Amino acid sequence: MRHQLFYLFLAKQLKPFPMPGFEIFGEEERKEVNDVLESGILMRYGFDHMRNGHWKAKELEKAITEVFNVNHAQLTSSGTTALSTAMAVMGIGAGDEVIMPTFTFVASFEAIVAAGATPVLVDIDDTLCLSPSAVEAAITPKTKMVMPVHMCGSMAQIDEIKAICDKHDLLLLEDACQAIGGSFKGKKLGTIGHGGTFSFDFVKTITCGEGGAFLTNTEIYHTNADHYTDHGHDHIGNDRGAEAHPFLGYNFRISELHAAVGLGQIKKLDQILATQKKHNAIIKSALNTVEGITFRRIPDPEGDNASFLSFFLPTEELTRTAHKALLENGLGGNFYWYDNNWHYIKKWEHLKNATSLFPLNPGLVDAIGKMDFENFHKSDAIMGRTISSLINLNWTEEQAQERAAKMAETIKSVLA
Repeated sequence: MRHQLFYLFLAKQLKPFPMPGFEIFGEEERKEVNDVLESGILMRYGFDHMRNGHWKAKELEKAITEVFNVNHAQLTSSGTTALSTAMAVMGIGAGDEVIMPTFTFVASFEAIVAAGATPVLVDIDDTLCLSPSAVEAAITPKTKMVMPVHMCGSMAQIDEIKAICDKHDLLLLEDACQAIGGSFKGKKLGTIGHGGTFSFDFVKTITCGEGGAFLTNTEIYHTNADHYTDHGHDHIGNDRGAEAHPFLGYNFRISELHAAVGLGQIKKLDQILATQKKHNAIIKSALNTVEGITFRRIPDPEGDNASFLSFFLPTEELTRTAHKALLENGLGGNFYWYDNNWHYIKKWEHLKNATSLFPLNPGLVDAIGKMDFENFHKSDAIMGRTISSLINLNWTEEQAQERAAKMAETIKSVLA
C-alpha cells in the first residue's frame, strides 16, 4: 500500500510529463531489483563469485536485441551518454558536421558538441521530425552524419532520409529516445540506421529510472561501445585490473539496479504500446469531430508508439489560447512545445551563444557564431500551431473518453 501511495504521489507531481513506464511498476521490477540487492553487487562488471549468477545488464542487453531484432545493444547510464557513445564509436569529432532537427531534446546537440563536432540545425516538417528536403539542402563537404529524432512517439520520414544518407555516403544515427517500440514498415525505430539510441530515464516509454542504450547491427561499433562506456576497458580475461585499454573511454556504465528495473519493464512493452494506442485512438476520435483541428502526419501510422497525440490548430494565436484553456480546465499533459525551454530551438540561448563552463574548440565556437538561428520560419510555423497531448496508461476507458470529450469541447469553444 505504501508503494502504491508513493507512485500515486509521483504521478500527481509529474502530471505534465510523459510517464508510461513508471505508472505500472509492480512485482516484476521488484523481483529483478531484489535479486540484485540480495547479492549486494550493484556494479555490472566483476565480482563474479558474489553475484549469485545475476547479470541484469547482460540480460537486458540480450532482451533488447531480441525484442527489437537488432544484432547488438550496449546499455549506458542515460540516453545522453548513449548519444555520446554513438558519436565516439561512429567516428564523429572535431571538424565534422552533424545535421539535426530544430525540435528535439537538448541532449541531441549536447552530444554533438561534447564530441567536438558542429550541430547543424535544419527545419522540421509536418511529421514534427527532420524535413528530408531541408537535410539535403544543408549538406556540405564537412557533413558526416544525419541524426533524425523520432519525436513524441512517431517517426521521421526515415526511408527518404536514409536514401539521402546513402546517396551522399553519410552516417545515419536515429535518436529514438522518445519512440521506443515504434516502427517503420516493420522495422523498429532505432535499428534502421547505422546506429540508434534509446533513453530509459524516469519518464520514458519503459524506464530504468536512469539509463539508455546504443543499438547497432555493426559489430565493430558494438565492440568499441562496450569498451568506450567503461573507461576503455577491453573486457578480455577474468581479471578486471589486468584489462588493457585500447583507447580512451569514459564511465558511461549503467548499474545493475537500473538494469534490473529495465528488465522488469521490457517484459511489459507490448502491454504498454497496446494501451497507448487504445487511449490515443479515443482522444483522436473525439478531436476529429472538431472543425479546424488537423493532425500530425505519421509516415507509418501502424508504427506509431502512440505516447502522444499531436495536432495542429489554424493559427499560433488560437493555439496559445486553446493550450491555456486546456490547462485551466484541468487538462494537464498538453504540451505547447513552441515556448518550451528544453525541446525547441527558440529558447536554446546556451547553444546560440556557445555558453560553456570550459573553453570550447575555437572552430566550433566560430561555426556556431556564423549560424543563423533566427531563420527557421518553416519550423516556427509548424511548432507555433502544435499541441501534443500525453497519453497515460492508467486511465480507464471511461476516463479516456471523458478526457477526450472535455478536450474537444474546450478546443471547440476557442475555435468558435
